[in-house]
Amino acid sequence: MNELSKLVPLLPREQEAIRAKIREERIERSIPERFERIERLFSARLALKMGDCSLTYEELNQAANRIGRAILTSRGQGSEPVALLFEHGIDVIAAIFGVLKAGKFYVALDPSFPAERTQYILKDTQARLILTNSRNLHSARHLASDSEILNTDAIGDSISSSNLETTLSPDSLANIRYTSGSTGEPKGIVQGHLQVLQFASLGAIDRGIKPDDRLTLLHYPGFGAANTHLFQSLLNGAALFPFDIKTMGIERLTEYLSEEKITVCSLSPSLFRQLAPAFPPLDRLLSLRLITLVGAPVVQVDFELYKKHFADGTLLEIALGSTEAGAICSAFIDQQFLFPKEGSPVGYPCRGKRILLLGENGRAVEPGQPGEIAVTGSSLNLGYWRRPELTSAKYVSSPVEANDRLCLTGDLGMMRSDGFLIYLGRKDSQIKIRGYRVETEETEKALLMHPAVRDAGVVGRPGEPGETYLAAYVVPRGNGDVTVGDLRSFLASKLPDYMIPFVFVFLDSLPLVNGKLDRNALPDPKEKPRPLSTPYVPPRNEVERRLLQIWEEALHIRPLGIHDNFFDLGGHSLLAVRIISKIIDVFGVDVSIRNLLDAPTVAGLAEIIEALQRTNQDVDALFPDNRSEEDTGEL
Repeated sequence: MNELSKLVPLLPREQEAIRAKIREERIERSIPERFERIERLFSARLALKMGDCSLTYEELNQAANRIGRAILTSRGQGSEPVALLFEHGIDVIAAIFGVLKAGKFYVALDPSFPAERTQYILKDTQARLILTNSRNLHSARHLASDSEILNTDAIGDSISSSNLETTLSPDSLANIRYTSGSTGEPKGIVQGHLQVLQFASLGAIDRGIKPDDRLTLLHYPGFGAANTHLFQSLLNGAALFPFDIKTMGIERLTEYLSEEKITVCSLSPSLFRQLAPAFPPLDRLLSLRLITLVGAPVVQVDFELYKKHFADGTLLEIALGSTEAGAICSAFIDQQFLFPKEGSPVGYPCRGKRILLLGENGRAVEPGQPGEIAVTGSSLNLGYWRRPELTSAKYVSSPVEANDRLCLTGDLGMMRSDGFLIYLGRKDSQIKIRGYRVETEETEKALLMHPAVRDAGVVGRPGEPGETYLAAYVVPRGNGDVTVGDLRSFLASKLPDYMIPFVFVFLDSLPLVNGKLDRNALPDPKEKPRPLSTPYVPPRNEVERRLLQIWEEALHIRPLGIHDNFFDLGGHSLLAVRIISKIIDVFGVDVSIRNLLDAPTVAGLAEIIEALQRTNQDVDALFPDNRSEEDTGEL
């Protein structure tokens, strides 16, 4: 019995459809087989570049071969999960191909996530090997219990870099990606080699990706949407450019796209809203032919930003996908497109996918009627890791074609008569925060683990156009001696930052209907006072006043005091980048994310700014004639 049939039994018709697809498209049987063919065709061509580091296809293949051989020496033959603990960049991508070449499958662990969440994933996957580098070796040792650790930086040149000649079937497992779970725990979605090959080949046709394309990779490879650019580039001979926004800064990204002559850029709508106004003049971005927005609903304001800041030669793709179904559909639009008054336009089904809209009775609805988006096709992902009950609930038989396997997305949509799909939102409590999927039940469960919390509810609330934030409603135990700062610090040890609520509201009790939380009856957070226990202290000088104004505009909370903590207010990495960029513009000093981490209050950050301003003044005093020609008007 093969890996795929162990996980989720395939219907006979689907098994034959998969084999027929391989024959028709001449798609290779495995990812390594495909990658090695691309390497033979484009060995000297650039494959990866991040900062000053780059690898050709030949160099990437050799690095992956050495990693694969080291894995086999450690673990031997046979399929099993291998955990990857690397920062975003070239090392983790080489490790991915090394794992696959060894006949294993990978689960990528973001080092920035809390150790408790990472340990849960390691336990759930039962990975017996953690692959890491010297930079993350200490963390790997802390996380490992029964697992071996392999430091890829310690793999010497004495290990052969030739191809491993591993034979894999198309239904071998390729990766497990974890996402927020409605049961209160993260859940893993399994993807096979065939599914990766399908969307890498067919998706590249939709996007017109060719070997001379240069694609961004802005998200960590453990994030669902990141797999699209990773494999659609490297399995088609294009160049891939990883970029870590958290460390390199959003203001640097605009220059980076121009300097590296990026042709295809994929990002979340939330990031796009921050990035678009900072794009350089259009004549410097003529290479950019396609911007893909994916991970959250696209709204009218996004389309207006696209029209305002980009040249006619740059198309906008609005993509819809899910971790379970993979890529679902896309709308490729230009500046003459008529944006709908309601919903988000997500276009036509991706190649190899078919879409049905189902009513409450489980039957297909007519065009123009709303329904749940359900997807079928041979490139659907395989199911939940070790959760057969969830798999059988999510993947069902089609009401139209009895032998088709259908994925219920939980998304709502309306199909136009020409087959164009309009996205209308969710039918459950799942929401998207900065492109990440969040099941509010998981945040609620984490809150309930705090000893001072008796009850808790979490909902998504509308913020800026197109944005959603988390609001937590907390019923304290006893005398209620718990602060927002206590709760944020507690959650930060258990959840990624995008799952931590932006606002906390303390209540005497939660509204219930038939014993269940009535989310619609929860009060609007705007009716509550400042969500902090810190006493309000107004600004004392001009620097603090201007800095406080920047914070209030970014955080949308007023009034704020100079001792309020940025992270207690709901600040996160993308907001931090935006604030730092604004401070540099307003004050003309070179502050960094590290300054904000060290001094996360207006008062503390104002001291740093004032010190930098004094330093600049001292330099000017030492060199009074150090002025530019433009300043003096002289040639």
